[in-house]
Amino acid sequence: MLSGDLVAVWEVALSDGVYRIEFAHGTTTGKRVIYVNGQEVVRKDWMFKLVGKETFTVGSSDTKATIVIEAISGFAYEYTLQIAGKSLQKFIDNRAQTTKTWLLKVDGQDYRVVLEKDTMDVWCNGQKMDTMGEFVDDGTETNFTVGEHDCCIKATSSGKKKNGIVHYLLLDGEQIPASTH
Repeated sequence: MLSGDLVAVWEVALSDGVYRIEFAHGTTTGKRVIYVNGQEVVRKDWMFKLVGKETFTVGSSDTKATIVIEAISGFAYEYTLQIAGKSLQKFIDNRAQTTKTWLLKVDGQDYRVVLEKDTMDVWCNGQKMDTMGEFVDDGTETNFTVGEHDCCIKATSSGKKKNGIVHYLLLDGEQIPASTH
């Protein structure tokens, strides 16, 4: 797959999954190769300009990603990843505010459930889920199923202006702790 030209590896968490982005840069051959989850998505051979940008898409929603190649001194290069027009760190910080993720094991299978807070879309293992939302006395409930199990994401007020709305995932009525991914 990748030769000794591998210069950077990033992990990017999107709603439909976590993606591993690998970048190979042949500074003597001018080669640029980008892999997403082991699949080659960009290959350019014999590039005479060693600095610049490579743009590609990631995930089922075709999120724009760009690798920026900059010379820092002599033949040393710096590689940065931008996602949706933001630096990777800003993208991660923004996702922490706009999404909530839970990792759970149900009937021996691993699941990754992601709530997009701005749209209330729910994703499970890369699939956008069919949900039913309803207003209840203490907030909202978004209901869906994982396998044969009932799930509910409850959104309630934290009672503190700074914290705003708190989201909980219930699996068959039991609360599941949130993940940091």
